[in-house]
Amino acid sequence: MFSFFLIILALCAIVSAFFFRHTAALPQKPTTHTPPTPRLFRSGSNPILGPIREHAWESEAVFNPAAIEMNGRIYLLYRALGADGISRVGYASTTDGVHIEERLPYPIFSPEQCPAFVPLTPKKFRNPFTSPARGYDRERNPSGGGWGGFEDPRAVVIDNEVHLTCTEFNGWDSIRMTLATLPANNFLSQLWSWSAPSYLSPAGEVHKNWVLFPEKIRGKFAVLHALTPHIMIEYVDSLAAAHDDPIRSNNQRSGRNGHWDAFVRGAASPPVRTEKGWLLFYHGMDPAHPEIGYKVGAMLLDLDDPTKILYRSAHPILTPDMPYENDWKPGVIYASGAVIKDGTLFIYYGGGDKTVNVATAPLKDFLDDLTHNRHAVLSAPNV
Repeated sequence: MFSFFLIILALCAIVSAFFFRHTAALPQKPTTHTPPTPRLFRSGSNPILGPIREHAWESEAVFNPAAIEMNGRIYLLYRALGADGISRVGYASTTDGVHIEERLPYPIFSPEQCPAFVPLTPKKFRNPFTSPARGYDRERNPSGGGWGGFEDPRAVVIDNEVHLTCTEFNGWDSIRMTLATLPANNFLSQLWSWSAPSYLSPAGEVHKNWVLFPEKIRGKFAVLHALTPHIMIEYVDSLAAAHDDPIRSNNQRSGRNGHWDAFVRGAASPPVRTEKGWLLFYHGMDPAHPEIGYKVGAMLLDLDDPTKILYRSAHPILTPDMPYENDWKPGVIYASGAVIKDGTLFIYYGGGDKTVNVATAPLKDFLDDLTHNRHAVLSAPNV
């Protein structure tokens, strides 16, 4: 019996060796590897800011926030809309980046504070599809439901001054990038003595989504004003000088054919400096699937020459999937604020043109994912 058992074992070994030798010679199916997409994690506390019915100036919607960090606290300067349809800038702050601990009951920047701002004048006939309605109206006013004011703020701190950029909307034939500044000490003391707004873009043209770098580059202010057909940055000694000599840009929106960002909306938040490069978020969409709406992607730009793209996400890092991102205006996320605090990346964004939300990621993990996504390596002309 024992001899028979040994014979069976020997036969099994011979058969196994035969099959191993012949199958090893067969062509092997290559393994596939999906490049990593940088990961963001939405806060379970979203939305972190919503409209307050008792505040007339922000009773309808609060969204698209700027974000800056000073002295361990994150400040959110958000777009607010009331029943009058005028866009103003509100203020809130948080220590942990998620839970709001302070929110002012009044706007800190508004057309009422700027005598030079001239609201729309009535006309005998206004096309309802091209002319805004007076008052807040999500159907007739595609610009977030508003018809005038200071929209979509972004903010950076340079040379101990807060630089606030907004889109001044004064009708569809007058959409200009506007700048106001405030000493950082005044900001922290809540003394809202903003400078008179000055223009960065020319009259008679439509420009949105321009962002300032949060520090000077080669001793000059840097204004990123276009992403296509390549990244365009204007370097100036004085931002105020652009009021009389505005920055010339383009309105091209072409992106990567066949990709999620075939149509590029523009920059999202101001670039954030990291050890690996300038981290820039941007908005894009695919005209073949307009029902999905805005998505957010990421680029890593060269620190010395930020017109050079070092890495770019092959897939969107944020897509409007949650109910609060599809509430009032479906499919819209607008990531206008980004901050790094204690090793964590915070991205603040408007959801559905109604609320303020936040998504986070460990900065190191996010950069590792972005820089190891080999499909994201592009040269600047191929934006």
